[in-house]
Amino acid sequence: MFLTRILMQQRKNAYSKNLQNILNCLQVQEDARLLDLGCDDGKWTISLGRTVGTEHLHGVEIVEERRIQATKQGVDAIPANLNGKLPYEDSLFDVIHANQVIEHLSDTDQFISEIFRLLKPNGYMIISTENLASWHNIFSLVLGFMPFSLTNVTLKTADLANPFAPHNGEEFYETVSWLHKTVFTTKGLIHLFKLHGFEVEKIMGAGYYPFGELFSRIDPYHAAFITIKAVKR
Repeated sequence: MFLTRILMQQRKNAYSKNLQNILNCLQVQEDARLLDLGCDDGKWTISLGRTVGTEHLHGVEIVEERRIQATKQGVDAIPANLNGKLPYEDSLFDVIHANQVIEHLSDTDQFISEIFRLLKPNGYMIISTENLASWHNIFSLVLGFMPFSLTNVTLKTADLANPFAPHNGEEFYETVSWLHKTVFTTKGLIHLFKLHGFEVEKIMGAGYYPFGELFSRIDPYHAAFITIKAVKR
């Protein structure tokens, strides 16, 4: 479908911009310990470490095949469920990162409280996720469709009740860990972080389709992707 292809290209561009937003939130700190939650195959973790200037890279990945690949990349990656307690001591890390992870979790309170526990004082987290209040999600709701960010809540299909969903008409082979559980708005995510004791330092948006990308810099509250940097004081 022509409109679906256009949305997919805009999403691809927005995702690339979102990755740059994440890198722009990082601070150079050569002796930093960095933890990447949902580190996948470790390639992006390496990019994070390169930007920070550190080789102390740790990761958590529940998909064993991807975790093994991450270890081969030089990431000290362990298998663990991000809905539960992680096997690290308190105040161990300077930077904790999670990109497109929180929306897949059922216990977001546990997730954020664990990040707070694991960070050193004045350490920071960078969390990035899809935005439930993005314009393309809002327009979907107005039309009576499922919002784009919640079309993959069942293993039966990746395009639940939305004919314009990115994977419309494709066969679906993903696992339970790929399903979306909780999708936040920007303001909801900010409130959640503050409730857990974090001080929000930076808010960035990426993607503003069907409008121009420029607006995502002005209005992160309706951007397709949210990136928030928050500090443990």
